[in-house]
Amino acid sequence: MESSSNPTVVLHACLGVGHLIPMVELAKLLRRHGLAVVVAVPTPPTSTADFFASSADAVARIVAANPSVSFHHLPPPDYPDPDPDAFLQMLDAVRLTVPSLLAFLRSLPSVAALVLDLFCVDALDAAAATGVPAYFYYTSPAGDLAAFLHLPHYFATTHGNFKDMGKAPLRFPGVPPIPASDMPHTVLDRADRTCAARVGHYGRIPEARGILINNYEWLEERTVRALREGACVPDRPTPPVYCIGPLMVKGEVAAEGERHACLSWLDAQPVRSVVFLCFGSLGAVSSKQLKEIARGLESSGHRFLWVVRSPPEDPAKFVLPRPEPDLCALLPKGFMERTRDRGMVVKSWAPQVEVLRHAATGAFVTHCGWNSVLEAASAGLPMLCWPQYAEQRLNKVLVVEEMQLGVVMDGYDEELVRAEEVDKKVRLVMDSEDGHKLRERLAVAKEMAEDALADGGSSSMDFAEFLKDLKSFKRSSALSP
Repeated sequence: MESSSNPTVVLHACLGVGHLIPMVELAKLLRRHGLAVVVAVPTPPTSTADFFASSADAVARIVAANPSVSFHHLPPPDYPDPDPDAFLQMLDAVRLTVPSLLAFLRSLPSVAALVLDLFCVDALDAAAATGVPAYFYYTSPAGDLAAFLHLPHYFATTHGNFKDMGKAPLRFPGVPPIPASDMPHTVLDRADRTCAARVGHYGRIPEARGILINNYEWLEERTVRALREGACVPDRPTPPVYCIGPLMVKGEVAAEGERHACLSWLDAQPVRSVVFLCFGSLGAVSSKQLKEIARGLESSGHRFLWVVRSPPEDPAKFVLPRPEPDLCALLPKGFMERTRDRGMVVKSWAPQVEVLRHAATGAFVTHCGWNSVLEAASAGLPMLCWPQYAEQRLNKVLVVEEMQLGVVMDGYDEELVRAEEVDKKVRLVMDSEDGHKLRERLAVAKEMAEDALADGGSSSMDFAEFLKDLKSFKRSSALSP
C-alpha cells in the first residue's frame, strides 16, 4: 500500500477476475489524476467453491502485472458453513469481508471515497460507519443497470416468474424489450434465494452518492438519459451517473518479452480478413459444439483464429483451471490439415486485446462479456454474439438491438448452434451488404470511443464531474459541525 498524505480512494473489488480487471484500470485513471488509491481485494475462504479458490491465482497474476497499483488483501472471513450454491457463497464471502474492510478504512489517515463493485453492496454499511462517500463502479453496460435498478419496482408491481415466460418481452425504462429468457439466471425465479439477494442488492444501489459506468455515452445515449432522469427508479432519487469509459487493459503478452505466435500469423493475413473466436476467461462449449463450429468455419471459406478450451465436465460449472485441450480428439478428423492455409487454432488462451486491435482481424465471435464488447467496439469490430452465462444474454440484446454493433448466433439458447448457422453468420458479417453497414457503424463506434476519452470528450468530462463531487464532499464535511 502506497504512502501518501492525501486522502485515499479505496476501491473494493469482488472475487471475480472480470470485475477486478476494470477496477484496476479505474485505479490507474485515478492515479493519473494525482489521487492516492488502493484496491482492497477480498480473499476467498478456503471452504468456498473451487471456482473462487482457483481465481486466487488469476488475481495474483493481475497484482503482479500492475506494480504501479497498490493492493490491500483483506483477510479471509470465517465461513464455517458455506452455502451450497456457488453464487450465494460468493455473495456471503464478500458480505463477511465487510468488518475487515471497515477496520482497514479506519486504519487510514484519511479516506476520500469508497468505490464499490456491484457485488459489494453490503460495504455501504462500512462507508456509512466511517462517514465516507460511497460510489459504485458498474462494469457492465448502462442497459443492464437500468433493468436491474427497475427490478425491485417491477417485482413489487407484477406477478409471475421470468422462468415461466419464455421469450415474452420485458419492458424496462431506457432499454429495448428484453426476452424474459435472456435475463440472468439469478433473477429468473423470484421465489429463489438468489433472486431475493440480487433484488435486495439492486434496491440498495440508490444509497450511493454516485454511479460510475464503464461505458461511453454515445453507445447507450437513450439508456443514460433514462437513468439520469430517474425513470429506472420511480420511487426514490437516482444517484448521479458518470460514464467514464471505455476503460480497458492496454494489452498483454504470453510471457515476459514474448510475442504470441498468433500475432505473427495475423501479420501474414490480409486486412480485416480474419474471424476471431473466443469466449472469455471462463467460457467453453461442449465437444459436440466444437465440431459444429469447426464445420461451420470450414464451409464459410473465411480465415479464422479460434481459441479452443477443453469442454467443462459439467456445462453448468466453470471450474478453473481446465486441462489443455486435445485438438485431435475434439475437432473433426482432418480439419486442421484442410484449413491450415487459412486458419489457426490456439489452445486455451490468446492475447485478446492485441488480436482485436490487429489490422487483419475483421469480426469477433464473442460471449458478450462486457470487457470483450468494449474491446471490440473500441477496435471497430462487428460482433457475432454467442452469450453463455451471467448477464451475457442481456448484453447480447443491448449489443444487437440498442447499440447495433452485432448479430446473434441463433441457437445459443438451445442445445446446439448448428454449423450452418456459424457458416451463415460469418458470411453475413464478412461478405454481405448488411455486414458492410455493420462495419460502418463500428467504425463510428471506434471513433466515438476515442473522442469520449480525449480532452473535452464526454467520458473525460464525466470523470471531471466525479472528481469535482469528491472535492465538494470533502469541503462540506470540513464545514460540518
